[in-house]
Amino acid sequence: MPLEAVNDFVVKFANVNGSGSASANGMFAKAILRMGVPVAARNIFPSNIQGLPTWFEVRITEAGHLGRRGGVDLMVAMNPQTWDRDVAEIEPGGYLFYDSTKPLPAAKFRDDITVVGVPLTAMCNAAYQLPRERQLFKNIIYVGALAALLDIELAVIETLLAEQFAGKDRLIAANVAALHMGRDYVAENLTPLRLRVRRADKVGDRIYVEGNAAAALGAVYGGATVCAWYPITPSTSLAEAFTGYCEDLRIEPGTDKARYAIVQAEDEIASIGIVIGAGWNGARAFTATSGPGISLMTEFIGLSYFAEIPAVIFDVQRGGPSTGMPTRTQQADLLAAAYAGHGDSKHPLLLPADPGECFEMGGLAFDLADRLQTTIFVMLDLDIGMNEWLTKPFEWDDARKLDRGKVMTYDDLESGRDFGRYLEVDGDGIPYRTYPGTHPTKGGYFTRGTSRNPYARYSEEGSVYVGNMERLLRKFDTARSLVPAPIRRDAKRATRDGVIFFGSSTPAVHEALDDLEHRGLHLDALRVRAFPFPDEVFAFIAAHDRVFVIEQNRDGQLRSLLINEGDVDPSRLTAVLHYDGTPITARFIASTVQGLMADRTPIHEAAE
Repeated sequence: MPLEAVNDFVVKFANVNGSGSASANGMFAKAILRMGVPVAARNIFPSNIQGLPTWFEVRITEAGHLGRRGGVDLMVAMNPQTWDRDVAEIEPGGYLFYDSTKPLPAAKFRDDITVVGVPLTAMCNAAYQLPRERQLFKNIIYVGALAALLDIELAVIETLLAEQFAGKDRLIAANVAALHMGRDYVAENLTPLRLRVRRADKVGDRIYVEGNAAAALGAVYGGATVCAWYPITPSTSLAEAFTGYCEDLRIEPGTDKARYAIVQAEDEIASIGIVIGAGWNGARAFTATSGPGISLMTEFIGLSYFAEIPAVIFDVQRGGPSTGMPTRTQQADLLAAAYAGHGDSKHPLLLPADPGECFEMGGLAFDLADRLQTTIFVMLDLDIGMNEWLTKPFEWDDARKLDRGKVMTYDDLESGRDFGRYLEVDGDGIPYRTYPGTHPTKGGYFTRGTSRNPYARYSEEGSVYVGNMERLLRKFDTARSLVPAPIRRDAKRATRDGVIFFGSSTPAVHEALDDLEHRGLHLDALRVRAFPFPDEVFAFIAAHDRVFVIEQNRDGQLRSLLINEGDVDPSRLTAVLHYDGTPITARFIASTVQGLMADRTPIHEAAE
């Protein structure tokens, strides 16, 4: 029986990288958005420029489920290399759309799906002479065909084409003609599918934006004026977006002078060195990188920790280890970032769940870096960073004042206040600092190396070192009250089971919890938003007999952090792990958790 659904199905495009399909597929998703129906779109692409398989998955979801569901209802199969895999992924009763120019044997299809063929290549060969035109317009033709099959308003797509090619009338006309070519073929030869898009009003005032762009704008909002970076997928677009925003927003009125400095350094080591140098001088500075970059930056990160210099690192996580899968997503840098550096060091991490939080935490990170005088990591991943998500509009407060932390002024020094660069004064582990040049004779210091006493004088005395290291721990404990608190979601009935999760897994977890509840399985949930973990995190664990820790890595890194930092009994935390490089799905979470709950007797019952 063919699937039937309105505003609730998944379309997946299987293409070849470099074919120009990304623009057409993105237009398909945006057209549905313009009809007031939420979408969740994800690009799954290879690390080469051209020739290998790429996929673009669009979830149409009037209910607003923005995580991956799992499964495909309509496969647009444009890549012969992945045909068998793509066909196998279609849900029973689903639909296969393909280029029917070349006849295929019956064995290439399935009996339990509906096959829709459109002779795209033949149509292009008849209409266009140039090979590149045939390739590019083929994508627009299938968008037109899909619009007719799914009842997507053609006028909406025409408007998008006009916006994309504004000022290029010939291109607009040519693309509109290709769009109509696909629509007309379906109207004359096929019937619409039982999957339909119907105009709604469920998008509201939400915006559609990449997490990297949101984080870059957050950096502007947070007062960043210096960016030093080295290109690496998937963080490059963050630095590029920051450059664009600065060109618009960091220009001195009336003079056209840039009030920012952006350096594409020779490597990641130089990048973080520039950031730390700028931070020491009082600028708000950051770099954007990914896992391999963090590895190279580790020594300088340790310097930031021990010399207590503010810095911000946006880590857009990807598949690892080593070069791993550079265009796939993971949450696998938690341990590397939290404990970066040799010796004993700990760094605060911010864990945004969507572009809205990328913006908020992108701004907050600089306040925290100044307040705590240390490196702050903002842990995105490729799924959030490079995909467009629906999110609430950003809130920009022009009256917001930057928190520069404990900085002694000229007047403070002139009044005779005791200044020790590493002297604890307030019991929170955070010393006072000065900006270079604050006072001609006071507030400066010189130290040989980083091993020093509270007045920055070089010392190798063990007791002095221990005192300093213990102060740094007190500072880290202070951070516990400054970072974003976790968000709790209680089940509809009392339960001793819970889940902990973070970041881009959030929408899929929420959907999975709803699904599990329908199955009679109830779990309280806690979304962790920062490290060090506030007390509420460990209170949540203590209140439950069994807690599932959901994350996208192999080794259960969040689970390890919880055990290590909270002295938690490992048997209380059950890992739910997904790490194939694609974003986690609600179906995977629900089925895995249900299986684990069925296979394991609750601890409190076993003890009775």
